Amino acid sequence: MSVSLSAGDGPLTPPVARSIPKTTVLHGVKLADPYAWLREKQNPEVIRYLEAENSYTDSVMKDTEKLRDELYQEILGRIQETDLSVPVRIGGYYYYTRTEKGKQYAIYCRKQGSLEAAEEILLDGNTLAKGEKYFRVGRFEPSPDHKLLAYSIDTAGDEAYTVFVKDLTTGKLLEDRIPNTYYSLEWAEDNRTLFYNVLDEAKRPYRLLRHKLGTPTAADTLVYQEPDEMFTLELSKTRSRQYLLMRLESKTTSEVRYLRAADPAGQFRAVEPRRKGIDYSVEHHGDSFYILADDTGRNYRLVQAPLNDPSAKNWKELIAHRDGVLLRGVDAFRNHLVISLRENGLSRLLVEDLAAGKRHFVEFDEPVYSVEQTGNPEYDTQLLRFSYTSLVTPASVFDYDMSARTRELKKRTPVLGGYDPTLYRSERIFATAADGAKIPISLVYRAGARRDGQTRLLLYGYGSYGITMEPAFSSERLSLLNRGFVFAIAHIRGGSELGRTWHDDGKMMRKKNTFRDFIACAEYLIAQKYTSPQHLAIMGGSAGGLLMGAVVNSRPDLFGAVLAKVPFVDVINTMLDETLPLTVAEFEEWGNPKEQAAFEYMYSYSPYDNVEAKAYPHMLITAGLNDPRVSYWEPAKWTAKLRALNTGKNLLLLKTEMGSGHFGSSGRYERIKETAFDYAFLLKALQ
Repeated sequence: MSVSLSAGDGPLTPPVARSIPKTTVLHGVKLADPYAWLREKQNPEVIRYLEAENSYTDSVMKDTEKLRDELYQEILGRIQETDLSVPVRIGGYYYYTRTEKGKQYAIYCRKQGSLEAAEEILLDGNTLAKGEKYFRVGRFEPSPDHKLLAYSIDTAGDEAYTVFVKDLTTGKLLEDRIPNTYYSLEWAEDNRTLFYNVLDEAKRPYRLLRHKLGTPTAADTLVYQEPDEMFTLELSKTRSRQYLLMRLESKTTSEVRYLRAADPAGQFRAVEPRRKGIDYSVEHHGDSFYILADDTGRNYRLVQAPLNDPSAKNWKELIAHRDGVLLRGVDAFRNHLVISLRENGLSRLLVEDLAAGKRHFVEFDEPVYSVEQTGNPEYDTQLLRFSYTSLVTPASVFDYDMSARTRELKKRTPVLGGYDPTLYRSERIFATAADGAKIPISLVYRAGARRDGQTRLLLYGYGSYGITMEPAFSSERLSLLNRGFVFAIAHIRGGSELGRTWHDDGKMMRKKNTFRDFIACAEYLIAQKYTSPQHLAIMGGSAGGLLMGAVVNSRPDLFGAVLAKVPFVDVINTMLDETLPLTVAEFEEWGNPKEQAAFEYMYSYSPYDNVEAKAYPHMLITAGLNDPRVSYWEPAKWTAKLRALNTGKNLLLLKTEMGSGHFGSSGRYERIKETAFDYAFLLKALQ
């Protein structure tokens, strides 16, 4: 194998990955995969190659060291390093996290009875992370009597968590250890029984097990195993704490089963057996379940069902489906319901007084914003806690009195260094796609920014899975805005900004709408003189990295720089390999390449398969060696093929995190360093 690493007066020369042709034939098409050997994670040559790429990237970026340090100090200087989250009341305790200057990880604490009580440290992430390259807390679940704490940690970045149980009266760990769990972990009301989900070999959460404290994990009871590889399994507990809800879902279909939390040895019962193409979610209140279901329309309706038989034949409609309004969630409190919805692309909160039968919206002043419920574990309360942010307003936590309709600001994330929101402007504009669709674009920039086509602009996009890209504040982003950048979010099809049909129009056999929309947004921003091609950078990660690959193959002339974070770019090879995480479950998002029509469509846009001999813009591509969602070899292979065929002389860099996964470094200071590196690349590329 040839890996060029000759050092000279200048930077190291680019690594050259040996091409070992692997050819298969599918639907009559010869598929050439010259860099398939990079999948061999245990092969020392592969590790050496990735390290060579990292060395080359470090060498090319060496002249930005001073800039990176400047960016790091700027970003760090805006953060209140020693800080405290807004305490959340659960029972007789106030739970919160805090950070200390110089320490990477959060410290988990509580106080009993009042905020003036003595602090009790439950977990110190900094202590637990000692000696680990990666550390993340998954679940943090106090027992109902608050005497025990179940928590899970990941020390590899592969999202396979180990559960531990701590006795909060003695401070000692119990002997119970549960490996290979995912994100579901719930207590039964007996304070002795835990339910959790585990992963199969393809990293699919597929089993629900029941563990009795003090018994061997090997003896845990299998409660349910989901046989359909299209479906995943997750568990939650209702806010009333009376029911455990097991949700079985594919990308288009779901089924919810329920069990009284006071009867852990009982049998889960289905609310409504799964019906292909029907998705629903469940919340409990009194003698009813409140259910959001898409059985009469893609944007859901709200129904009420009796506990004794909550099947569809007994559903009573409370809010009908509407084409222009997406119902996103329903939350039940003792005296109120809160319906989260999206209308005209914006998040809204609709509050219903259950006794009076009256509804009202929580009102907000800014034209472009994001609002989400946060920290609402209590059932018997009049207060609704939500987090509000916009492109110019830092994240702000409010307690809203649902009866009095008043709000109290509990905390606004501090931005040190004298941040003045009046110095920045945000707006929403619309580009027109080729088929006439109006694509929203959210913008933020420093007041006085010129529209002369010479301004640097960073355009961000995602456009998959129905995930909405919210217009949220970022103190890190100020380092770009203060250097004259405009930041823009393209709310392209594939997300749910304008409802479920917005997602439908950007997936499967309509996936190319996502790419066309993004290009239309770029062209509109250029036409309106917000920027120009040589000043335009684009960024996307994971499925947004697929977007980056597709649009840069199609229109490399339109962009000056590309930042592709852990990009899903080897669409055909990945979707043909059913042993990989996510593959089977995502046939309903991308299509199954074993079907000829789907294959031909996917093959026509797959970034890795459509690299051509042409001049590409400056590109920084990132990967995580332990990434379970987008395997490291996708960006590695893509980079190798780009380097072999690229006819231009722009930067082409691959940066692989050798000890982390999909979400990058886990420590907060390391994450700032990653951001500083990304920004330095953009500033270098667009200088």
